[in-house]
Amino acid sequence: MVEAAVCELRREHPRWGARRIAFELGRDGCPGPVPSVMTVYRILVRHGLIRPQPRGRRREDFRRWERPEPMQLWQMDIVGGVLLADGTEAKVVTGVDDHSRFCVIAKVVPRATGRAVCLAFAQGLARFGVPAEVLTDNGKQFTDRFGKGGEVLFDRICRDNAITHRLTQPASPTTTGKVERFHQSLRRELLDHCGRFADVAAAQAAVDEWVVHYNIRRPHQSLDMACPTDRFASARDDDGGTSAAELLPLRLPGSLAQTLREEAGVPSQLAEAQPEAMVPWTHGPVEFDRVVPPSGNMEVRGKQIWLGTARSGVTVTFWVDTNMIHLLIAGARVKSVRSHLSVNDLAALAAAGGRAAGPSPLPPIEPGCGAVEVDRTVNRGGHVSLGQHVVLAAEILAGRRVSVRVEADTLHFFDPQTRELLRTRPNPLAPDGRPTAWRPPGRTATAGVDRTDDRATTGQQQWCDHGRRSEDLARPTSRAPDGRGGGRRHSVSDRRRRNGPNRCAPD
Repeated sequence: MVEAAVCELRREHPRWGARRIAFELGRDGCPGPVPSVMTVYRILVRHGLIRPQPRGRRREDFRRWERPEPMQLWQMDIVGGVLLADGTEAKVVTGVDDHSRFCVIAKVVPRATGRAVCLAFAQGLARFGVPAEVLTDNGKQFTDRFGKGGEVLFDRICRDNAITHRLTQPASPTTTGKVERFHQSLRRELLDHCGRFADVAAAQAAVDEWVVHYNIRRPHQSLDMACPTDRFASARDDDGGTSAAELLPLRLPGSLAQTLREEAGVPSQLAEAQPEAMVPWTHGPVEFDRVVPPSGNMEVRGKQIWLGTARSGVTVTFWVDTNMIHLLIAGARVKSVRSHLSVNDLAALAAAGGRAAGPSPLPPIEPGCGAVEVDRTVNRGGHVSLGQHVVLAAEILAGRRVSVRVEADTLHFFDPQTRELLRTRPNPLAPDGRPTAWRPPGRTATAGVDRTDDRATTGQQQWCDHGRRSEDLARPTSRAPDGRGGGRRHSVSDRRRRNGPNRCAPD
C-alpha cells in the first residue's frame, strides 16, 4: 500500500522528488508507516520513475548564506518564458525575501524596460513595505555600473527610501541563487506546460494564482519543509511591532506614483505618502549621484575625474559649483578638483536629475587656529617642502611658483596672483605644526607682478635669489660704443633673459 501510494504521487506530480513525496505522505496521511526519504527514493528507482544520477558537487561544497530576519534583503531578477497568443514573449519581474523565500514581486510585463521594472518594484514596496537591502545583478534596468556610471531610476528609488542596493559580481548567478531557484520552480510548475496565454492580463492571473500556492501551500526544502509564509513578516503587518502610522512614507517619482494610484489593487494610502514636489533649482551649487564604472573614470560635462578601479560600483555624490567639484562617498569627501563648469552647465546638471546642494563639504575653519598660507616653488618632481614634509603638488606644476593654503585637513595649491585653484591634497602635517614663512590667509604672496620680466615686487623693493636689492643691480652701467653692455654688472632684465625664468623668484 505504501509503495503504491508513493508511485501514485509521483505519477500525479512528475516534478516531486523523494523528499517532497515523503513529506506529503506524512502531512496528508499514509496508508501505513510513513517511509523515510531513502525508502521513497529506492521505491521510485525500482519502478523506473526516476533515473539515478551521480551528484556532481556535495552540498558542503557550496557556501550558503541567509539573512537572519525577513525584510532585511530582497533578491530581484527578470525571467522570460511567458508566451503569448500573438507570438511575443513577455517577461516576469520577480523578487523574493532572502530569509523566508516569500515571493514579494511577480509582475508580468510585455517588455522589461527600466520603467516597467521600477513600477513592479514600487508595487512590492507599497504592498509589503521597504526592505533594508536589495540584491540584483548588473542588468541595465537595475544599474548603469557598466555604462556611463550614472544613476538610473531604480537607484533613485533605493536612495530616496534608504534602501542599500547591492550588486553581484559579473558572471556569478549563484549570488542571487534564491531568486534563480524561484525561477526554476516557476518554469517547472507553471510555464513549461501551461501553453500560450491570451494576453498579459491572463498570464498575470495565472502567475498570481501560482504565487499564492507557492507562498502559502508549497513547502520549501531549504526551510525544513516549511512554507515561506511561515517565516515571512511584512513591514506593514499589524502584529509586526510597527504600526502603519510609524512607517515612513514611501517616496516615489511623481510619474510612478501617479501610475500606482491609477492601477487597481494598490493601497489607497499610497497617494498620501508621496512627498512634496522638489523645489526646482534656480541658482547655486548642484548635487547629483553617479556610480563609479569599472574603469574608475568619472565624467562631468566633458571632464574626466579619476577615482580608481577599486571603487567600481560605489555610488558617489557630486557637489559642484563654478569654483569647485567635490566628490563624496557616504557623506565623506574623497576628492576635490577645480571646477570647469559654467552656470549653464549647472542648469543642465540640475535638469538631468540634480538637486539643489547644501553648504560646501569643506570643513569650516575655526577662528583663531585656522588656515595659514605659504609660498613655495614646485621642484622638478612636482613636490614642495612643508614643515619637514615633502608633499606632492603635481608634476605638471614643476618649476612653478605656487601659494599653499594649509588647513586642518586639506592643502590647497593656487596661483599666487590670480588665486586660481590648481590642486587639492590631504594635509600630512601635525595639528600643531606650521611651515616656515607663513602668513595669515587671504593675502597674496606679492603686491604685483610684472609679467614681462616675471619680477616679483613687494612695496617699492625688488629682490632676487641672491638676497641683494635689485635696485643696486639695476644701476646704469657703462656701455660700449656699439650699444652693447661693457661692464660686468647688468640689470635684472638682462640677468633674467640670460639665466631663464624663476631665477629671481622670491624665496
